[in-house]
Amino acid sequence: MTVPGRRSSTFIRLLRSGFTDPSAAARLLDADALASVRTDPVLLDALGATADPDLALRGLVRLAEAQPPDQLPGLLDTLVSAKPLRDRLLGVLGASEALADHLARHPRDWLALVTYEAADLHPGLPEFEQGLADAHDPVALRVAYRRCLLSIAARDVCGTTDVAQTAAELADLATATLRAALRIASAAAPEDAARCRLAVIAMGKCGGNELNYVSDVDVIFVADAAPGADEGKALQSATRLASHLMRICSETTVEGTIWPVDANLRPEGRNGPLVRTLASHLAYYQRWAKTWEFQALLKARAVAGDPGLGVQYIAAITPLVWQAAERENFVADVQKMRRRVVDNIPAAQVERELKLGPGGLRDVEFAVQLLQLVHGRGDATLHSGTTLDALHALAAGGYVGRTDAAQLGDAYRFLRSMEHRIQLYRLRRTHLVPEDENDLRRLGRSMGLRTEPVAELNKAWRRHASAVRRLHEKLFYRPLLDAVAQLTPGETRLSPRAAGQRLEALGYADPVAALRHLEALASGVSRKAAIQRTLLPVLLGWFADSADPDAGLLNFRKVSDALGKTPWYLRLLRDEGAAAENLARVLSAGRLAPDLLMRAPEAVALLGDPENLRPRTHEALEQEVLAAVGRAGSGEAAVAASRGVRRRELFRTTAADIIASYGTEDSPAETDHGALVDRVGEAVSDLTAATIAGALRAAVRDHWGETLPTRFAVIGVGRFGGHELGYGSDADVLFVHEPREGVDEQEAAKAAQTVISEMRRLLQLPSADPPLLIDADLRPEGRSGPLVRTLSSYAAYYRRWSLTWESQALLRAVPVAGDDELGSRFIDLIDPLRYPVDGLGEEAVREIRRLKARMETERLPRGADPTLHTKLGRGGLSDVEWTVQLLQMRHAWAEPGLRTTRTRRALSAAHAAGLIPTEEAQILDEAWVLATRVRNAVMLVRGRAGDTFPSEARELAAVGRYLGYQEGRVGEMLEDYRRTTRRARAVVDDLFYGS
Repeated sequence: MTVPGRRSSTFIRLLRSGFTDPSAAARLLDADALASVRTDPVLLDALGATADPDLALRGLVRLAEAQPPDQLPGLLDTLVSAKPLRDRLLGVLGASEALADHLARHPRDWLALVTYEAADLHPGLPEFEQGLADAHDPVALRVAYRRCLLSIAARDVCGTTDVAQTAAELADLATATLRAALRIASAAAPEDAARCRLAVIAMGKCGGNELNYVSDVDVIFVADAAPGADEGKALQSATRLASHLMRICSETTVEGTIWPVDANLRPEGRNGPLVRTLASHLAYYQRWAKTWEFQALLKARAVAGDPGLGVQYIAAITPLVWQAAERENFVADVQKMRRRVVDNIPAAQVERELKLGPGGLRDVEFAVQLLQLVHGRGDATLHSGTTLDALHALAAGGYVGRTDAAQLGDAYRFLRSMEHRIQLYRLRRTHLVPEDENDLRRLGRSMGLRTEPVAELNKAWRRHASAVRRLHEKLFYRPLLDAVAQLTPGETRLSPRAAGQRLEALGYADPVAALRHLEALASGVSRKAAIQRTLLPVLLGWFADSADPDAGLLNFRKVSDALGKTPWYLRLLRDEGAAAENLARVLSAGRLAPDLLMRAPEAVALLGDPENLRPRTHEALEQEVLAAVGRAGSGEAAVAASRGVRRRELFRTTAADIIASYGTEDSPAETDHGALVDRVGEAVSDLTAATIAGALRAAVRDHWGETLPTRFAVIGVGRFGGHELGYGSDADVLFVHEPREGVDEQEAAKAAQTVISEMRRLLQLPSADPPLLIDADLRPEGRSGPLVRTLSSYAAYYRRWSLTWESQALLRAVPVAGDDELGSRFIDLIDPLRYPVDGLGEEAVREIRRLKARMETERLPRGADPTLHTKLGRGGLSDVEWTVQLLQMRHAWAEPGLRTTRTRRALSAAHAAGLIPTEEAQILDEAWVLATRVRNAVMLVRGRAGDTFPSEARELAAVGRYLGYQEGRVGEMLEDYRRTTRRARAVVDDLFYGS
């Protein structure tokens, strides 16, 4: 019986040692098989040092219980006395459930880990062939294979070998296995073996000496007739041998399988003969082969069978491989293949895909292979099938920067290590990062991350994947500069034609113009040109990540022409990585932000620090605008100064919006789209209010000095009053005045009219800036009523004549400029109208519904698609806003939270008050946010306002990119919009129309 205190202390020690289930671990330690070592502190510490102490202990108990009684003491004595064996055995048991199963079935195989000699530390092909020599049937081959695999895994988890050495050992073991399988197949059919010469060519990771723990082993078979044999019969014999070899490795037996042997990389794939002669191979490659087949042949290596024939095959195909880059559409074919791989990944798995996803292993391999094929034509040092060796050769030859090569190599090693550890656990072929917390913990600990293994693993993984994505693009573009800078003459320099093809393949619609821009930016020996050559490879990749890379490159040239001689500009882009990436995003996202920047190029300085992109407060903006107006000598000069502030701040807002929507290498795209919309609405509304305040101050000063004869206030209504302005929104306002004491009412009214006219004139002076239109059509009596009224006139009108729609329009009224006290009194006047006591009567509700229904049928533009119109369409802005406003007018008298001018806040308050269920509130909010973002995107992309999606393909793609949809996903974007607004309309029908 265990004493409670001792049990408690054991529990705590197990917990501290890294066991996640100390109670179960304590029971396992009490197993009879571990009686002699259960209290040994060395054993417990060694278990705690493994990737998964619980798994290691379970495996150890199973292994101990499987030992014959006379063998158990030897295992346990060696375990506690020999550190190398202890670390190896427990390391494997803590990392691989599958190898623990093998040891339980073959309890004497642990002895394979006891020896610790030089040959054992770094075995090669001869040692593995010796390990498989006694296997004469498929079952024995599997047992021997796993015994060898056990030793590889032990060296791997203990750090005796690094990831490259482990991958090479796995490839050597695969080579030995293929040879053993061919030996077994030949022994079963000696007549076939005598009739032919058969060579096995390893492809893929096996051919490149960089195999995984569990992977298809890609092969190609080449055969010839033995002397005196008929070629046709020899090929039949070779086909039978090859098929048997594949079955020996692939079929499932009582000892499981080894790995599938895949011959689909052969000429014609599955449709072609399994075995061909060398002449047949060459005929196919010379006439019919596709680009990807030559890329695959980069890794071809003769591994088994007739060595002479294997050498002949490699010698014959090698020249063809290094001529592949001269093929028409070579780069386009390679890129298309990469995109196809990514597109075929199930959407639910993209973020967890370690091999094929963006920033994954395949990105490294494609980038390295592409550069090998391009530059290897004239440089034999690049002729390596091993990714890391090829990357080292590319760096040594100057084709890749040493820093870039080091970063890419580190990322590749890390990702391959993750892949190895994931596969080692159950010896299953997978490239998906697990989702289970325990699996991630074991994976992180196996990578040496012990403090916060899950958090540290995710952080390191994302960092390396981000580096791979960035460098994949950078390495692809760098050769373009050789073609245009004309500073590195030589046969291997890309021709302008080849560079143009590469640009076209990467999304540039006008590669000829793009090359001209590159030449203008990068040619010459000046310091400016040198820095541009450093920047351009990265910038080109970021431009290509947008829907309009041509515009991005053109805009960059324009900005560089304007600022290229300014010392801080290129220094900012070179030394501040965020500034260069942010600039690339902004310049290629559409017309509005670049147009703003072209008129104020110095605003590039805002892009160097995230703090610079935060919106400024209304108070700070108004203070700056009024100070600028005060320094100006005339109204025209004052409004020009105000426009300068507005231009800069609009650029700040658009840049921050684009960068947050696209994301950067170091910061993912903003996922809270509601927060994005709120920031834009707040920033543009505050900026509009400050600009109007500046125009008002200028108009008053030019005609009356410091004091207007009447007190005057501007009231924002509509989206302006709701702090929900978009980039292309008009400013809806009301004007109110009150004569100063002793001033005649007619004189005061004339002064108010004059100041409004002057404000409008100043704000509408010809300019290349986005216009700021003041719209007063929501005033009493609409366009038929006076433009400005006194406060008492408003009171009289609202008391006698006000219509329901006018009360509804006042829901979003808020003072934005002018006399604060007058503005506050105006709000006091209208509160009883917009928040009527006891709410709206039924007749008023019916009137609002009738007006809304009429607006839906009469105001939608002819030919517009009602499912895609963001303002008046089904489930769009109007639907959501009228629904929320009806709730406000019916219930705000009793629910103070509803007394707000902002749609989303009112919707949230209605939900909090129990007026709308959670799901329906979320549906309306999602639709409103999405429709608002679409309107903002249209303005950003086209440079002019619009309420529906663009019809031009590139503009539509740019809107999609802003909304988070990758290339080729615009159809999905439109369907998502329709689905979101369709659901919103169903809620509107229920809440607004009561249907």
